[in-house]
Amino acid sequence: MKPDPSLQARLSSRSAAAVSLLAMMEVAIEMGVGRFAFTPLLPLMTRDGLLDTSAGAWLAGSNYLGYLLGALTVSRVRVSSQVLLPASLAGIVAVTAAMGVGNPDMVAWLALRFAAGGFSAWAFVLTNAWALERLALAQRSDLAGVVYAGVGVGIALVGAFCVVAAGPGVPAQWLWLGLGALSAVAIAPTLLLRDGSRDISAVAIRKQSAPAESNDCTSLVICYGLVGFGYILPATFLPALARNIVDDPRIFGLAWPVFGIAAALSTIVAARTLQHMNRLRVWAVCHLVMAAGVVMPSIWLSPTSIAIAALLVGGTYLVPAMIGMQEVRARATGDPTALLGQMTAAFAIGQIGGPLVSGLLGMLPAGQAAGLNLAFQAAAIALVLSAAHLFRLARHKPTEV
Repeated sequence: MKPDPSLQARLSSRSAAAVSLLAMMEVAIEMGVGRFAFTPLLPLMTRDGLLDTSAGAWLAGSNYLGYLLGALTVSRVRVSSQVLLPASLAGIVAVTAAMGVGNPDMVAWLALRFAAGGFSAWAFVLTNAWALERLALAQRSDLAGVVYAGVGVGIALVGAFCVVAAGPGVPAQWLWLGLGALSAVAIAPTLLLRDGSRDISAVAIRKQSAPAESNDCTSLVICYGLVGFGYILPATFLPALARNIVDDPRIFGLAWPVFGIAAALSTIVAARTLQHMNRLRVWAVCHLVMAAGVVMPSIWLSPTSIAIAALLVGGTYLVPAMIGMQEVRARATGDPTALLGQMTAAFAIGQIGGPLVSGLLGMLPAGQAAGLNLAFQAAAIALVLSAAHLFRLARHKPTEV
């Protein structure tokens, strides 16, 4: 896709480092709060008797469904990105705080987590469209790792907040209110630093180039969806599993910050060190490492295994997220927007499938714990099989990161 020369001229004076840091802050709110704040709060809500693991799975699935629909509709919303992005960020703040208001209501919570997923998708897509294009124009695509690190940074900061704030007798609903307030403070600088050059709509981009041909990316789309299915189970339930072993929230809550720190570091390291390695092989190795982390809590449950699982999964799942997008962009001829949309949708479907499969298996006579273990094992098997497929593709079509 050939950039608009006038746009390139306007952006040439922008600091690539400033762009990547600003985008990282926004992604931290979009994903760390809008998508994953529920994870460290699930064991606290369970402690307070507000829900059980099965109900938690349905709430997580509602959020992922909202994210899927948001990803599919963002290019169809006939609103300027200058309006839609700040509105989406404000929406994340509002629905997060609303989780802590009023009496417990499962129907209301399902609606709020659904809305949080939709707002997160809209904001995440618009932030990435803005940041990645500007980094490419500045010839600093290596800083894309900083943008994606926002996911891990958000996870780590939200997890650390919950560890610090979740003392004995502190209701989980108060923490939802606190996260809403802190998120409002965090998004203020990003809104103040915004400018008119952010308004690059998907419609305007599509006008500059023809639709891409897929070059047989179907299997890659499926593998990308399995990343979502594989990582989301530990991402959702590791803190809850830790609580089953250690009842102190200041200890079991550490699983989530560790997950986030590993995720943030992985994208930065990968962007700088894997530039000349085969993309598909790196992707396949990430699937194998992730599979080991996913299956570990189902066969060895201890504080040590949970910490190792958090490192293995947290340190790998964002690398395929970057590499997968790079691979389909490299294979596409013309505008890759449709292909990237398919990848995003597949990832979201995988994320929906994880908690829903866990919730359904938890209804079996064996009980919720056995159902969660079966879901972990199924995800690990899917990741291993997809890794074998990626290795096979790498032998036939070598590509570099």
